[in-house]
Amino acid sequence: MYAVIETGGKQVKVENNQAIYVEKLDVEPGETVVFDKVVLVSDAATKIGTPYVEGAKVTCKVEKQGKEKKIHIFKYKPKKGSTRRRQGHRQPYTKLIVESIEA
Repeated sequence: MYAVIETGGKQVKVENNQAIYVEKLDVEPGETVVFDKVVLVSDAATKIGTPYVEGAKVTCKVEKQGKEKKIHIFKYKPKKGSTRRRQGHRQPYTKLIVESIEA
């Protein structure tokens, strides 16, 4: 059984006992998060929502909060000596463990 949920402006396919990384949520590690924006649920039959499946929810447990590896951004304009910029970015994330899918 799997489901597709919507969180952080993205859609994520989830299965039971799967670890997923999503955009940072404002919750503490050890808490439970319930997603009710379920786009699709598939078990014996597939249910597709318009836009969401009625009465479906996915329960997840927060394992940790963290930041991804740093990416380096380098911007410059060719043939101009002083227009070079270097910047780094680390995207925050939340790691979740899927506990149950209810349809």
